[in-house]
Amino acid sequence: MIQIGIVDDKSLNRKMIRQNLYGISNIEIILEAVNGLDFLEKIKALNLQKLPNVVLIDLDMPAMNGIETIAIASIRFPTIKFIVLTVFDDDEKIFEAIKAGASGYLLKDDAPDMLLDAIHNAYELNGAPMSPAIARKTLLWLKQGAQPYPTPSTTTDHIRNSLTDREQEILKYLVEGQDYKKIASTLFISPQTVRTHISRIYEKLHINSKAQAIQLAHKYNWN
Repeated sequence: MIQIGIVDDKSLNRKMIRQNLYGISNIEIILEAVNGLDFLEKIKALNLQKLPNVVLIDLDMPAMNGIETIAIASIRFPTIKFIVLTVFDDDEKIFEAIKAGASGYLLKDDAPDMLLDAIHNAYELNGAPMSPAIARKTLLWLKQGAQPYPTPSTTTDHIRNSLTDREQEILKYLVEGQDYKKIASTLFISPQTVRTHISRIYEKLHINSKAQAIQLAHKYNWN
């Protein structure tokens, strides 16, 4: 059984996805969310053995968009395959979604059987399913040897900017490998204050470990 999550702010879109997957014997929809924050909150309530195998996710959503959600969730829940399901076929959106960790990229007007094939491809074959139009764009990048958009990504900048200046400073020292006592000594604060700041960093970045914080910071060059 392939367990599916759906993340889209429009109820009509979620309904259409449910209808397209209705009656498929090995597909079960176990989670629906209206944006990235809603998804991250709802997934906390699930047993780690019962996480979605594949999440179908929109890009343009309030509170936390699809690219930000994939960037965070693909680090926190590395077993989940994220397939973008969107109306956007512009180069920057495609590039940013793949960079964030998306396993596939489909357009909402693709045929319903393409969605089912994409789910099986990502889950069973560890593939990277794409709409033909998206695949052509990706192939063009490869032929040109292009790096069309620079790093760090501006798409996720406001995730980092949700941290205070002090929290960003502490995150920088964490990435450099300093422990709590060393950070406290450098900043002339107590180790307990450092722990409090780090707890708030985890909460704001929707992660739960030092390793995940470092991985996210390295991924987007937050230094």
